Amino acid sequence: MQDMIKRIIEADNQVKAIKEANEEAVEKDKQRMEAEIAAIQKKYTNDAQAEIAKNREYLDKLFAKKSAEITKKQEESRLRLRENYGQNREKWVDELVSRVIG
Repeated sequence: MQDMIKRIIEADNQVKAIKEANEEAVEKDKQRMEAEIAAIQKKYTNDAQAEIAKNREYLDKLFAKKSAEITKKQEESRLRLRENYGQNREKWVDELVSRVIG
């Protein structure tokens, strides 16, 4: 009888030890997975930030180019208007006066 009780206690202890080992293994796996998840998130965040920086640089260059083109067109238009005004000022004034006075 004593022998049987010892076996039951030993079996119970073995079950407890196995249960604790499994719980430790599960906890280690959980920690490992959390570390892997954090590493993956960091990698994708860094990749995304690098892509954003690259796109920002491209867009800044594109903006500067388009802005320069627009400024150049505005200056060309302004010069054409001044030239037209210089060439046609007296004609326009005469035309306006004749239309107003008749």
